Amino acid sequence: MAAKNSSVTEFILAGFTDQPGLQIPLFFLFLGFYMVTLLGNLGLITLIGLNARLHTPMYFFLFNLSLVDFYFSFSTAIIPKMLMSFVSKKNIISYAGCMTQLFFFCFFVFSESFILSAMAYDRYVAICKPLLYTVTMSPQVCLLLLLGVYGMGVFGAMAHTGNILFLTFCADNLVNHYMCDILPLLELSCNSSYINELVVFTVVTIGIGVPIVAIFISYGFVFSSIFHISSTESRSKAFSTCSSHIIAVSLFFGSGAFMYLKPPSILPLDQGKMSSLFYTIVVPMFNPLIYSLRNKDVKFALRKTLGRITFS
Repeated sequence: MAAKNSSVTEFILAGFTDQPGLQIPLFFLFLGFYMVTLLGNLGLITLIGLNARLHTPMYFFLFNLSLVDFYFSFSTAIIPKMLMSFVSKKNIISYAGCMTQLFFFCFFVFSESFILSAMAYDRYVAICKPLLYTVTMSPQVCLLLLLGVYGMGVFGAMAHTGNILFLTFCADNLVNHYMCDILPLLELSCNSSYINELVVFTVVTIGIGVPIVAIFISYGFVFSSIFHISSTESRSKAFSTCSSHIIAVSLFFGSGAFMYLKPPSILPLDQGKMSSLFYTIVVPMFNPLIYSLRNKDVKFALRKTLGRITFS
């Protein structure tokens, strides 16, 4: 399969670095990241599924966050091809494979963005409207929010992939990245235009800007309510329930905005590799650790589950 009016049927991924001495150490480093991510996200998925105490809206969204991090970020889209680049002389990916990787990568980014905003809304309702929490965050509402999350994921993936499909790739097929990302493919195309870059910027603004605004508004109300709590202990408990989510939001959106909300001329692609490395590999690895180590309910459920296993 080749692009319409294009002579390119496959791409070569440049990888993370071209220094031979770093290839094997980086292979084992990222293999370690991969294993930690697999174990962390699968562990959190299993823990939430097995413990009725965690069957609440907050952990419902956390369960889906781990699903997105595991299935679409790592197993399907990014890490396998990245590991190949460290041990093969030429890391070749077909045109169809490249578009498929781009689709799932974009789906992961958009879905994660809107799941984080849904979790912020959940925290807003829990702290600002506690008496209405069970009604406002009913199973039906949570399901509708989740459908919206995945709907935006499909929208972002189709918009970006469709934009790239209309490009023509004439001769050069060396992608200056470790994956088929949007900006390296735009740079490689022989007919990309201002319109293509505008589409990318607009869609990314929706995918990052809208969730960020929703999160800021939610936490604006949350912090206002917390500061009006007279009890120091209650105020500390309220902050504690939000801290893990705030850390995850800062890591994900900070690196994503740095990569995509600047023109390519301002942010060279080599620096973009580092930024995309952070939110595609580091953030999904840290998410289960952040929510496990800083959450009393998760730690209690983990001890209870381990106790069951030991007793059995």
